[in-house]
Amino acid sequence: MDPEWLLSYCLSKEGVEETFPFDQHILVFKVLGKIFALTDVRDFSSINLKCHPEKAIQLREEFPAVQPGFHMNKTHWNTVHLDGSISLDQLKEWLDDSYDLVLGSVPKKTRKEAGL
Repeated sequence: MDPEWLLSYCLSKEGVEETFPFDQHILVFKVLGKIFALTDVRDFSSINLKCHPEKAIQLREEFPAVQPGFHMNKTHWNTVHLDGSISLDQLKEWLDDSYDLVLGSVPKKTRKEAGL
C-alpha cells in the first residue's frame, strides 16, 4: 500500500477530510470532525485505526502486525504495521470498520444535517 492509495481511499468516503492537526507529518483522516485514521507521512510504516475493544484484542492476537494503538487509547485503537503481512483487502475492511465506528458515534442529527 502506498500513501496515495490511502489518501484516495479515505477521501472517497462521505464526509471525510484530511488534516494535519498535530504537526506537519501526522496525516489525520476525520469524518464529521472525528478521527478514524492517522499515519506518519514521513515513513508511512503504520496506520492507527479505531476498533471495537473486543475486536481490537482479537486482531492483536491473530495478526502480529496489529498492536495496541501507539499514542492512542489502547482499548479503542490499533496500530497496524504496514510490513506487507496485511492484505490490501484486510486493510480496506479495517479502514471501513474504523470509519463506520466513528461515524456511528456522531449524533444522528449531525449526520442528517451533513447528509450522511
